[in-house]
Amino acid sequence: MIWLSPPHRGWGKGEPMKDPQVMTRLKTAEGHLRGIQRMVDDDVYCIDIIRQIQAVQSALNRVSSMLLEGHLNSCLIGAVRGEDPDERERVLKEIAEVFEAATKV
Repeated sequence: MIWLSPPHRGWGKGEPMKDPQVMTRLKTAEGHLRGIQRMVDDDVYCIDIIRQIQAVQSALNRVSSMLLEGHLNSCLIGAVRGEDPDERERVLKEIAEVFEAATKV
């Protein structure tokens, strides 16, 4: 399991990460990405490659949405309901940073 930042107390088991749909979508995206590499190697028409890249991006965006939903329903709710104001601030800051990074794309 990969954590980009320390897990929230109470969410250390990675419940959203265990969703079989998340792993299925990631494996599908991985397969498509390998296909894109072959397409580039085989000098396939650029627009066809771009369409496949867009499909991978869409699949990864869906995974990101699924993980965000899980995070909001676990870490964020736990922090907001919790007693630790520092933890609440940390989790809210993380959410703001994720949205800020998403708007830079």
